[in-house]
Amino acid sequence: MSSQRVRRALCPGSFDPVTNGHLDIISRVAALYDEVVVAVFINQSKQSLFSVDERKEMLEEGTADYPNVRIETFQGLVVDYCRAHDIPVIVKGLRAVSDFDYELQMAQMNRGLAGVDTLFMPTNPEYSFLASSLVKEIAKWGGDVSSLVPPHVLQRLKERTGPS
Repeated sequence: MSSQRVRRALCPGSFDPVTNGHLDIISRVAALYDEVVVAVFINQSKQSLFSVDERKEMLEEGTADYPNVRIETFQGLVVDYCRAHDIPVIVKGLRAVSDFDYELQMAQMNRGLAGVDTLFMPTNPEYSFLASSLVKEIAKWGGDVSSLVPPHVLQRLKERTGPS
């Protein structure tokens, strides 16, 4: 009897809020791996629009159609989370060369610290400009972000930022 190794990957981020770009990357990773953990960073030095629990709930709703995806929260080093949960790969979506410059340094550090590899997935061109910070700014000023986030996130944005 042979035992096949379960292929696991981690998609870390702040997801404040989750966007259609995030969900596109997560869906593509879910098609490639047996188990995908989407890990929401707890970063107390950063002012977030949504609490960690709210971000986790929005991700759970947005990934409900993917039985191999689970949403977790964590604080600390990504590589420590990977080691503790036997996850050998971090998958990061890249929008532009500027993302690559930063993410390459992180990938090399993670490999050096814990032997955890990072795979880069180019974003769908439809979402290449999309960032949570832009979504929050546009929503704050009453702009239309309905094409940038799923409906359940749009509703929460409207509740948090006021009517558009």
